[in-house]
Amino acid sequence: MLKRACLAGLLLLAGCGPHRPPPPGTMFEGLPVSGSMADAQRAGFTDCVKTDAISLSCRRHRVMLAGAGPYEAGLDLVGGDGSGGFDQVILWHDRDQDAVYKITDALEKQGWQHCNTATNDHGDQMIYTRKGERVRISMDLSYWNKRRLRVLPMWSKERRC
Repeated sequence: MLKRACLAGLLLLAGCGPHRPPPPGTMFEGLPVSGSMADAQRAGFTDCVKTDAISLSCRRHRVMLAGAGPYEAGLDLVGGDGSGGFDQVILWHDRDQDAVYKITDALEKQGWQHCNTATNDHGDQMIYTRKGERVRISMDLSYWNKRRLRVLPMWSKERRC
């Protein structure tokens, strides 16, 4: 019994560290969307907090996107030291839940198309894409606490419509 408990504990510990190289670097309007810890730091994401043994969160303040803002922006890096890199950038406004709509309004004016992921075209995520772009943008329609807007590389396996 003790051997099984020790083995289970070792297996859990083995899964704690990053076991991936950082993803390839992707930028959108001056923001890093994917890449390494060095990419994040070069882009000003230097306000970092180790959230647990397997991830590191870094923020940049007063971020502008699509002519709108300022917003808070954050990256979640894999590994307690961030060595596994990140694969999305998240934007939000601390006091105005509707502030990110300024970004989606600007995207629509630039020819971005959108769809909703939920049934009957309500709730969940509104996803924006434009032919030829290396990213897609996903905004929370149903949310808890802060409405967020995520910029993801096209290769991401995150939900699509």
